Amino acid sequence: MINAIVQVMLFSVIPFVWWSFTAKNEQPFLEWLGFHRPVIVDKGKYAIFYIVSIVVLVVPNFALVFFYMDGSLLASHQFAGLGLVGVIPALLYAIIQTGLSEEVLFRGFLLKRLAKPFGFQVGNWLQSLVFGCIHGAMLWTVLPFPIILLVVLSTGLAGYVMGWMNERVSGGSIMTSWSIHSLTNLMTACLSMFQILSF
Repeated sequence: MINAIVQVMLFSVIPFVWWSFTAKNEQPFLEWLGFHRPVIVDKGKYAIFYIVSIVVLVVPNFALVFFYMDGSLLASHQFAGLGLVGVIPALLYAIIQTGLSEEVLFRGFLLKRLAKPFGFQVGNWLQSLVFGCIHGAMLWTVLPFPIILLVVLSTGLAGYVMGWMNERVSGGSIMTSWSIHSLTNLMTACLSMFQILSF
């Protein structure tokens, strides 16, 4: 619980300072980040894109772990073999610590700020590149460079898809990417908790 709250606070510092100096008088902080109900024009289309997004996030990353990485390097490995005891910690990890904090920083702050001067496509590519590079950097000392590159590409793709879902399908709401991100991280944590797949 403490780790999750601290991470959200740390990941919110830069966005909050930026908002304080540039947009405080224009709109509330959470709205500025994209915390509002998704604007869904076509529910069927939204549901299809939502499911496809989860597949796009899960398949490349699972393949990467299955073929090239030791599963003990994953953050979700902390729940290995815990069973039902790990459910609450896994929910906090998936929804708050990683899902919320990363969506605030990357899709709520970085994408929205980059899209203003550069347009959506460039802004989304840039935020997804940063997202991928940070995930690759966390494994820099334990994996060879070609595998790091695959990590950057797979997590970068995930970042791009989540940014696209928010801005092109959800009316700028980060609630969509937050739920997708949380769900995929929770799936990974559950596989580890119940040892359904041994990576």
